[in-house]
Amino acid sequence: MQATKLERKDLSLVGASRTDKGVHAWGQFSFQVAHFVTPFNYDSIDSIHAALNGLLPSDIRVREISPAVPEFHARFSAKSKIYHYKIYNDTFMDPFQRHYAYHSAHKLNPAAMKEAAKYFIGKHDFSAFANASQKERVRDPVKNIFRFDVIEMGALLQLEVEGSGFLYRQVRNMVSLLLQIGREALPPYIVPMILATRDRRELAKYAMFAPPQGLSLVTVKYNEEHLRLPSGCSTTSFGRHYTIGSCKLPLY
Repeated sequence: MQATKLERKDLSLVGASRTDKGVHAWGQFSFQVAHFVTPFNYDSIDSIHAALNGLLPSDIRVREISPAVPEFHARFSAKSKIYHYKIYNDTFMDPFQRHYAYHSAHKLNPAAMKEAAKYFIGKHDFSAFANASQKERVRDPVKNIFRFDVIEMGALLQLEVEGSGFLYRQVRNMVSLLLQIGREALPPYIVPMILATRDRRELAKYAMFAPPQGLSLVTVKYNEEHLRLPSGCSTTSFGRHYTIGSCKLPLY
C-alpha cells in the first residue's frame, strides 16, 4: 500500500539525523523531522496526513505535516543538535532505567567529569573522537561544541552536549573518556592532549566507546528563516480529531 503514486526516488525523502543501533531519538520535541519534495501543492494536508498514519505501523506516527520554503532542508537547515547521555551510578541498576541509561557500579567523580567536559567546548578538530564509517561521506572534522554539562540527579548523571554537528560516534567516544576520568583513572587535562593528536588510535589507548542505550538525540534546532510558512499553501496539519455525532432518536 502507498499514499502517493510517486516513486521513492522522486520524493527524495531526507531525515534530519541518523542514530546508531540502540541509540534513542527522542529528537526534535520527541519526533524526527524529515522533508520530501512533490511536484504539486496539496489542497489539504490533512488527507495525506491521515493516509500516512493509516499505512504506518502502530509504533510510528506522523505528528505534524507542514508546507516548507524551498530553502528548508531537514539536515542542512539545522543550527545545532542536543544529545543526552544518561549514566546510572549506583551499586545496582534501576530496572526501569536499563533501556535508557548506562550502568556504572564504579563510583564516579562528577566534579572531575565537569572539569574535563569544559575542554570539549569550542571549535576543535574531533578526528580523535570519530569512528570511520563506510556509509558516510568524508565530513569536516571541525565541529563547534556550544555547551557540555554534567548534571547530577540523584543516582543518575545526565551528560548534555550541544554542538553545530557531530561526527560518527563522536558523542559516545567523548562520554567514554569522561567515564574514565570520572573513575579517576585519568586526569581531566588528558582531553586537550587527545584532541591535539587528531588520531582515533590515541583515544583507543585510554577508553572504549560507551554503549548506545544511554544516548538520546533530544533536539534539533533549526534556522528560523527556513521554518517560515510559504505563501499560498495549505496550513499545517496536526492530525484530525474525530467526534461522534449526536444520535437523533424519535421521542415517544
